[in-house]
Amino acid sequence: MMEMSEDEKSSTKQSLPQFIPKFKGKKVMIRLTSGGQPVTGTIDSFNSYEIFLSTAKGEILVFKHAIATIEVVDEPRGYKPSL
Repeated sequence: MMEMSEDEKSSTKQSLPQFIPKFKGKKVMIRLTSGGQPVTGTIDSFNSYEIFLSTAKGEILVFKHAIATIEVVDEPRGYKPSL
């Protein structure tokens, strides 16, 4: 097995798409790989492994590896969610 140098590791990390930051503060619907009900909420924060959502029922933590899809939920113009 070949080892990657530190330079190769850092350049690989930088080339990965970073779309989650675009969704921060937006209302999204997340579908999990387990096939359960979709989760709708606003992305408060995230790190390499987790996304923290504010939902109508409270705050939840979703592990990124359990996510099948994420889509932005369109809201009417001027809509402000009351959380």
